Amino acid sequence: MTGPSVHIVDDDAAMRDSLAFLLSAEGIETRLYDGPPALLARVGELEPGCIVTDIRMPVMNGLELLAQLRRRGVTHPVIVLTGHADVPLAVQAMKAGVSDFLEKPFDHLELLRALRSALAQGQSEASRLSQSAEIGARAGLLTKREREVFEAIANGASNKVAAIKLGISPRTVEIYRANVMEKMKAQTLSDLVRMAMQLKE
Repeated sequence: MTGPSVHIVDDDAAMRDSLAFLLSAEGIETRLYDGPPALLARVGELEPGCIVTDIRMPVMNGLELLAQLRRRGVTHPVIVLTGHADVPLAVQAMKAGVSDFLEKPFDHLELLRALRSALAQGQSEASRLSQSAEIGARAGLLTKREREVFEAIANGASNKVAAIKLGISPRTVEIYRANVMEKMKAQTLSDLVRMAMQLKE
């Protein structure tokens, strides 16, 4: 097989093998690592592609791994896998430069979409500016309350925390959140976070 490789970093052997099997069935080449030290040991000889890493691992978490990679000049796009409780950490990771995060359990189509996006991340500045303008236009359709919910969720707040902050019920936050997802044309929470970050650029 030729083409870019997906470097999978996870201390869970079953998860590594499952991802490798799924991607090989799609004709995508993979490299497996049992933790950040194993990946960092290959800095300088990493095949082109992207990196998929768990956010919570012993020794070093996904955010610390990203910092080490950037410090060593590795510019591969990074996708982090996160449990529900780790969403605020995943949002922090996106602000630090992670290209995407996926909440477990995720389906394989969602993973493939994120991977294709990461592998094609070298989009031109012109298309990035056009995308930012489109996101700005969508954000302009939000009501004041929808905008507040959008900002709270994009900053990593749970529905419950956002509800307390805004003085409304968690159920009302869910309704606003669904409206925001629809108006912003966001398919996932990470899409929403990325859009919020682009609006701030």
